Amino acid sequence: MIRTGILTISDKGSRGERIDGTGPAIQEALNADTYHVDYYKIIPDEMDLICQELIYMCDELNLDLILTNGGTGFSKRDVTPEATMKVVKRPTPGIPEAMRQMSLSITPKAMLSRATAGIRDNTLIINLPGSPKGAVENLNFVLPALPHGIEILQGTGGECAR
Repeated sequence: MIRTGILTISDKGSRGERIDGTGPAIQEALNADTYHVDYYKIIPDEMDLICQELIYMCDELNLDLILTNGGTGFSKRDVTPEATMKVVKRPTPGIPEAMRQMSLSITPKAMLSRATAGIRDNTLIINLPGSPKGAVENLNFVLPALPHGIEILQGTGGECAR
């Protein structure tokens, strides 16, 4: 099982002014035979809070995969990619590159995504869009490769198997 956390980043959602449809949509898109959602939380678009939460999920909860949603656009409050890059130790540019490339076949607005991804110790963090449709589409583009990547990251697959 891939221990997964979903972090919704939304000012309105964190204040209860909007129901989070994206976090549950992401959870529903994950195959329950492969992924177990151990943690789900909604927080506001605050750099320090996003960093704290990502570090907690990686270092304390020791999750294998964190899927953030929201905060990847052009708004001044959209700081999820910057917070993610502050906490990761190794970027994984192929993941957001693939998401943007595949998304461009659906909408030209895909080029406006600032989503990023990276590794902190044994945890892979991926930024997804804030809309349920966009988040699930982007997740589905990369989902087939994730179990293999996480096996290698955990040292249980590939050339690094222990």
